[in-house]
Amino acid sequence: MATVTAPLPAGVGHVEGKKFKLTELLRWSVDHKIIGIQYMATAFFFFIIGGALAMMIRWELLTPAIDFMADGTSYNQLFTIHASVMIFLWIIPMNAGFGNYLVPLMLGAKDMAFPWLNAFAFWLIPPAGILMLSGFFVGQAEAGWTAYPPLSTLYSGDGQTLWIMAVHLLGLSSILGSINFIVTMKNMRPAGMGWFQMPLFCWAILATSIIAVLATPFLTGGLTLLLLDRVAGTSFFNPAQGGDVLLYQNVFWFYSHPAVYIMILPAFGVLSEVLSVHSRKPIFGYRAIALSSLAIALVGFTVWAHHMFTSLTPELRVPFMITSMIIAVPTGIKVFSWLATLVGGKIHLTSAMVFGLGFLSMFVIGGISGVMLGSVPFDIHVHDTYFVVSHLHFVLYGGAVFGIFAGLYHWFPKITGRMLNERLGKWHFVLTYIGFFFTFFPQHIVGILGMPRRVAEYAPDFQGWNVVISVASFVMGMATFILLYNIWISLRNGKEAGANPWRALTLEWQTSSPPPAHNFIGDPVPFKNPYGYGTKAAWEYLHKQEDKLGESVDALNVDKPASSVPAGD
Repeated sequence: MATVTAPLPAGVGHVEGKKFKLTELLRWSVDHKIIGIQYMATAFFFFIIGGALAMMIRWELLTPAIDFMADGTSYNQLFTIHASVMIFLWIIPMNAGFGNYLVPLMLGAKDMAFPWLNAFAFWLIPPAGILMLSGFFVGQAEAGWTAYPPLSTLYSGDGQTLWIMAVHLLGLSSILGSINFIVTMKNMRPAGMGWFQMPLFCWAILATSIIAVLATPFLTGGLTLLLLDRVAGTSFFNPAQGGDVLLYQNVFWFYSHPAVYIMILPAFGVLSEVLSVHSRKPIFGYRAIALSSLAIALVGFTVWAHHMFTSLTPELRVPFMITSMIIAVPTGIKVFSWLATLVGGKIHLTSAMVFGLGFLSMFVIGGISGVMLGSVPFDIHVHDTYFVVSHLHFVLYGGAVFGIFAGLYHWFPKITGRMLNERLGKWHFVLTYIGFFFTFFPQHIVGILGMPRRVAEYAPDFQGWNVVISVASFVMGMATFILLYNIWISLRNGKEAGANPWRALTLEWQTSSPPPAHNFIGDPVPFKNPYGYGTKAAWEYLHKQEDKLGESVDALNVDKPASSVPAGD
């Protein structure tokens, strides 16, 4: 297979052991590819920290008594920062990293619409992470990632103030990045690429960005009032002085329920790309999947109060129960479209594909438990129990993080020019899947039986299940080291990927791996149907692209269409 020697972005070597120069990730750059890698590397750093905190939580919960942490306050600090790191410093920045790296490439653009603003949005994240973690030195936040008053105003240490400032910075980063994505997709699509020729990953990032721009200011406003209550003597949330704690709950969840979709929608986009490419099958229901992302973005703003069923007046519960059921419809459209895509496909069980299938199975379980929690009687019964913890993790880890892993295995060759080791990838998947399932599925059971969440001491009757849960979590934690080792050896000595190892039709695969400084040599010409696998037109398109890049379609083992396949796009 011929090797393309196009110029590469700063920080990436070429041909002979294509290696990242890690020092390049510490400098200011306006290249969207470098910024995307900076997002992902930073997110992985915080993922390790958040995962270590999770292992400490599960070690404490091996026994019913407090015997690992100093006291209940230390445990409260532990789970507060674990959740905050995993949400605000791992999943959201990691998805932003994929978006930054891939959206311009998928659109055939040379960069994001506002390169300097793109860099600025990233460089807000490291100081925010430092602020959040430095609370351990001054009395860490201990009110959970929701920061409900009066816990967050009267009982948390100075670390709670640092936590608020950190989330402020992260919210600003999210808003600036989202504005950039929206403008890029609106103005920088090439000739021949209409809205409904964009890859579905772009649609997912577009919907995510719309949510972030509209919802994040509400979180910012709520946290500003919370900060004033803490440091300026105001009483917005102090009932003793005329404040209202439920006001904060409404403002917080008006952001935080849509924020669930900020975390999961990019994973939906990843899954649409991975399932189609690795099953060699046109995506089923392209427009339905694209528009359902926008429907989720819209309906998601009507659902927030289902987190407050126990504090709502009875007459308000039913309307929010109805909207909670409605939000399942566009999500169901996606799930059934993905299943229809798989039917009859030539499925290649690559590491990306098995993580994609794992995502599909785990997210469906999380969706079912979500519908259960959308029902008022059941929600009141299991409110603040481990059933809610289980549901949250099936959606955000079984969904968002499995999607991140699928995307990593799928696009690692494009980003680095090297293939990840497939055998290690399968081991990573098996241990993660088994460890995850036996960590969080039993939490449904202990939750229904009444075990409360956010407590370090629990009834001895629950210890047996908690031992199972903790051991499984340690297995899942060990699986992460397999991934890190795989990345390390693949960067050093991995098999060269070539421009298009998956024989995909979207534009990011129609340039060298990694791409040149301005992404493309000449102007890219998008294929009319980015998921038109098996057609004569796709075969001819790949031939033209591989001829341009100096590679052979035959060498890439492209599935040649049957003579009966029509020539249309």
